[in-house]
Amino acid sequence: MFPLLKTRPKARKPAPPEMRTLDVAGRLMPLTIKHHEQATRITLRIEPGGRALKMTVPKGLAPREVNAFLDRHQGWLLTKLAKFSTDGGLRDGGKILLRGVPHRIEHSGSLRGLTEVVSAAGDEPVLRVSGMPEHLGRRLAAFLKKEARTDLEKLAAMHAATIRAPIRSIALKDTRSRWGSCSSEGNLSFSWRIVMAPPTVIDYLAAHEVAHLKEMNHGPHFWALCRKLCPGMEEAKAWLKRHGSQLHAIDFD
Repeated sequence: MFPLLKTRPKARKPAPPEMRTLDVAGRLMPLTIKHHEQATRITLRIEPGGRALKMTVPKGLAPREVNAFLDRHQGWLLTKLAKFSTDGGLRDGGKILLRGVPHRIEHSGSLRGLTEVVSAAGDEPVLRVSGMPEHLGRRLAAFLKKEARTDLEKLAAMHAATIRAPIRSIALKDTRSRWGSCSSEGNLSFSWRIVMAPPTVIDYLAAHEVAHLKEMNHGPHFWALCRKLCPGMEEAKAWLKRHGSQLHAIDFD
C-alpha cells in the first residue's frame, strides 16, 4: 500500500475591502474599509485631496464597533475636511493656478480651438478653453498635462546632465499618494498636477526624482545631492506641504 499524500489547505483569499459612502455633515465621502489580520487597532485616514477615506480595522471586528468609531470621529473628520474645498472653480469665470499664478478660466464659446493662455496688459492672465462646456475640466487637464511635460522634460534633462545620469523614460500620471517616482531602470514618473505649483516647486520635484537616479533612498547623501541640484529645496518642500492637498482636491472629471 502506498501512504496517502497530505494535501495542504488552500490559502484563503483576503476578503475584498468593504465600500461605503459616509455622510460627513452633508458631505458624501467614499469610504474603503479593509479588514487586516495584523491590525491591532482601527485607523482612519483621508486620501490626498480630501476626496475619499480609507479605514483599516482588525479582522473580525464587529460592524457595530466600526460604526461607533465613525460616529465618534465625525467632528475630527469635519474639521480636517473643512480645508478641502468642494468647489474646484473649474467653470467659466473661475480660476486655476498655472505655475503658481492664478489664471481666470474663460470659455471661448467655440466648439473647436486650442486651450491657450491669453495675457492682456494690466489684467490677470486668462486661460481660454474651447469645446463643449461639460468638457471644460477634461480640456483643462489635457492642457496642464502638456505644459507639465514641457517643464519636467526640460528640467529633468538639465539635472540629469549635471549628475551624468541617463533617463530612460518620463511618464506623467495623476497619482494621489506621491508626486513622483524613480525606478531602478531609470524611469521617472511625475504627477502632472505639479504644473499648478510655482516654478521653484516644479524644479524641486524634477531634481528630487533625478537625484534618485544616483541615490535610490532618502538618506543623507540623497538629500545632499537634491539640495545641490535645487538650492531652494526646503522652501519648495514647505510649499508642497502647505498647498499640495489643494492641488490634489481639484476634480477635473
